[in-house]
Amino acid sequence: MIRKDDILKMTEKGISVFRYYLPVDFKVGKNFLNPFYKDTKASCNIYYERKAGVFKMKDFGNEDYSGDCFELVGRLNGLSCKEPKEFVEIMEMINRDLHLGLSAHEEYHVIHSKVPQKSEVVSEEPKAKSVRPYTVVQKPFTAAELAFWGKSGIGENVLKAYRTVSLKKFSSENQERKPFSCMTSVDEPMFGYMGKQHIKVYRPCSQMRFLYAGDFGDNYCFGLEQLPAKGDLLFITGGEKDVMSLAAHGFHAICFNSETAFIPAAVIHRLSFRFKHIILLYDVDSTGLKSSAKREEELKEYGVKRLLLPLAGTKTEKDVSDYFMLGNSREDLIKLFLDYLETLYSETMSALKSCEVDFNNPPPIAQMIVSVNDVPLGTQGNLLCITGGEGTGKSNYVAALIAGAIRPTGTDVDALGVTLHENSRNKAVLFYDTEQSEVQLYKNISNLLRRCGREAMPEWFKAYCLTGMSRKERLLSIIQSLDKYHYQYGGVP
Repeated sequence: MIRKDDILKMTEKGISVFRYYLPVDFKVGKNFLNPFYKDTKASCNIYYERKAGVFKMKDFGNEDYSGDCFELVGRLNGLSCKEPKEFVEIMEMINRDLHLGLSAHEEYHVIHSKVPQKSEVVSEEPKAKSVRPYTVVQKPFTAAELAFWGKSGIGENVLKAYRTVSLKKFSSENQERKPFSCMTSVDEPMFGYMGKQHIKVYRPCSQMRFLYAGDFGDNYCFGLEQLPAKGDLLFITGGEKDVMSLAAHGFHAICFNSETAFIPAAVIHRLSFRFKHIILLYDVDSTGLKSSAKREEELKEYGVKRLLLPLAGTKTEKDVSDYFMLGNSREDLIKLFLDYLETLYSETMSALKSCEVDFNNPPPIAQMIVSVNDVPLGTQGNLLCITGGEGTGKSNYVAALIAGAIRPTGTDVDALGVTLHENSRNKAVLFYDTEQSEVQLYKNISNLLRRCGREAMPEWFKAYCLTGMSRKERLLSIIQSLDKYHYQYGGVP
């Protein structure tokens, strides 16, 4: 079983654990700001307690963060060191996240480090981290291995893009520096996620599913290099297979070492400038639900949200790979995201609904007050303000542009000399009128529909009369509805 003393020995009495989970470059004995809340005064430090023989954290601003490395990891993951089962889970997290290689199925003979005496000097800087050497022998993917990945929609092109290989043999060292090797077989295939200076071995059918070797750096993030410079939607998932499954279905995704791994705020801060929506898409089992809720709270200042998959949460039905294996498509996940946006923007969309023009139900004709050739310039209940010359044709010009945007594919329309690209993919065309009455807008829509040869409004053409909204409400409504229809109709031309 994994023992506390083994972890302390392999992490320099806990200092390596603090360096991994604390996203700040601290020095032992020097005060720093606690990164886990809005700390305004540097009153937190890491020190060596000689009596216990371990490094501890002391936060004078919030005593909840004071304690040894195990208490910190428990605090970050909602676990208590006082509960035996939860303490075991804490040790397993540290073992997994720091790639210590300690196994719950093997016994290790570890000489416990002695408590330093008063005459001994404790270095303020930990020793260089240990890097496990490794060698691999690659081989071509077999038909059975490609079929395994294909169940999640992952093809050879995606495997190649994410530097995922099929391994014949993997050799490295255990924590006692004893060499070992693993060989692939028909019943136990072996794959490798290849990094520049590291490898994460994935053995989906073996008891020990993951092995680690090499230098992973400070923040392991799979899929980061494959992201575009800019994008609309980014998913953060729990594993490498989920990242590639999402990529195979046309989504951008990354993952850290595990769902329980701490997500560096600096990484999310940079990504928040590149992507409009960053969504946590973790497993829907108990661990995934707990972790995603915690990560959402930690990263809320960057607008990170979580999306829950409609799965049972069982071993074979809990992650996005399972979601696609069950027959769901890209469109199904987009629909799930749209439902999320509908909930997020529910108040705005409800307000907009009352403003949407229903072409099949014309609004009541308002009493005409001022008109020119039966074209109303002012109606009862509205203010009439003339600030320029008559008949400048602004509305007609806009109508001509819209008529060109919604014309049937393959037809021409007189757009007053302007050439418009055909909207052959039926992307959303949105018309927000902040000046004219609903009656005038209805007439303008009727004219532009006749102009482009349509008898009814296409489902993807939305027209809104926002005269009843304040400027602040108009701006919010336009921004959020643009965002929703962008995803619903594949863009706004």
